[in-house]
Amino acid sequence: MIDKDTFGNRTALFHTFGCKLNFAETSTVARIFAEHGIQRVQEGDIPDFVVVNTCSVTELADKKCRQAIRSFSRKYPGASIIVTGCYAQLKPVEVSAIPGVEIVAGTDRKLELADYIERVARRKEGESATSFVTPTRDIRSFSPSCSCGDRTRYFLKVQDGCDYYCTYCTIPMARGRSRSGSIDELVGQAREVAAEGGKEIVITGVNIGDFGKGREDSFIDLCRELDKVEGIERYRISSIEPNLLTDELIDFVATSRRFMPHFHIPLQSGDDEVLKLMRRRYDTALFRHKIEHIRRVIPHAFIGVDLIVGARGETTERFESSLRFIESLDISRLHVFTYSERPGTRALEIGHVVSQEEKHRRTRIMLGISERKLADFTSRFIGTTRPVLVEHPRHDGSMSGFTDNYLRVNVAPDPSLANTIIPVTLTSETVTDDPQQ
Repeated sequence: MIDKDTFGNRTALFHTFGCKLNFAETSTVARIFAEHGIQRVQEGDIPDFVVVNTCSVTELADKKCRQAIRSFSRKYPGASIIVTGCYAQLKPVEVSAIPGVEIVAGTDRKLELADYIERVARRKEGESATSFVTPTRDIRSFSPSCSCGDRTRYFLKVQDGCDYYCTYCTIPMARGRSRSGSIDELVGQAREVAAEGGKEIVITGVNIGDFGKGREDSFIDLCRELDKVEGIERYRISSIEPNLLTDELIDFVATSRRFMPHFHIPLQSGDDEVLKLMRRRYDTALFRHKIEHIRRVIPHAFIGVDLIVGARGETTERFESSLRFIESLDISRLHVFTYSERPGTRALEIGHVVSQEEKHRRTRIMLGISERKLADFTSRFIGTTRPVLVEHPRHDGSMSGFTDNYLRVNVAPDPSLANTIIPVTLTSETVTDDPQQ
């Protein structure tokens, strides 16, 4: 471990791509850096280190990561660039070759970055980047992470890795096998959040419904224990596979005061034949049952659904089938992803390739459906009063927050309201159609 004084008064810039889990881990890395005397860079200052936490969910994600790394290298030629995350795990040689990169660290090495940077000072000019990448098959450890960064919400990592090996996905190759923390450890972290004044925790992971695999406990056991932590007002469950979203868990959320009426469920395709080609572990009948059960016991719940369009094997007929199925669902929003070829995936063995032009056409259609469904869902609550957790002011001084059922609401600027829950009567002027704003 480096001496705290070794890099005292040094600064670091952190840039994150991808999922909420990545953001949680970056925040934890930033906190660890601060403990070693390396503070987050202030606006306008030149950083000594640039940490890029990458994503590799699509070829476009890889491209954006490369572009960002090169941009940082040009903008801060004197900074040491450290690259970690899924892109670094999958393509360490490619990342090492990017000018300016001095350290490449795999997905299981993120929390060790502060221990590696001392080596940067010992590198000779012209030396290639130092790589710390564990072969994915050998990744076994679970690295805890709970942090809020610049957000009001905290992100609690409860699980990592995935054993599903869907044909289109590289995540198991980047994150390794499914593994999770202990309930006692995670409840302890939630208590620490409460002690810091945190009000909301988002439960994150790669496949959180797989929590406890290989043990006797399960995800709902974890939720029940977290529900008992005093001081935490809100929990949100991030993306959970439909086959792991049990009716028991839905019923638990319906009766819990702290677990919010908010679900994020990956569908990926509304056609059973495409689901089989993807090697998903459910069919449309099971997915429909989950949506209908949620609506029956929590009619006001926000339901976000992931969808991939233009996958190999998605013929015109199968796309139309998927379209009809999605139109029939009472959901709140679609998160639409255009299919991207990924080297090493079994999807490349599937016939019927959809052209780029057709992929984009289908994406536009699904985005249109998403807009209509979100508008319809939002309209149900105009004129009603709902609890809103107010976030800290943005750079321009404006303020907003989320209702319990995940509607973004603008509120009158008042810094004293930050991190408090207030009742707000929703109007068409105050509710924004962009939950990510």
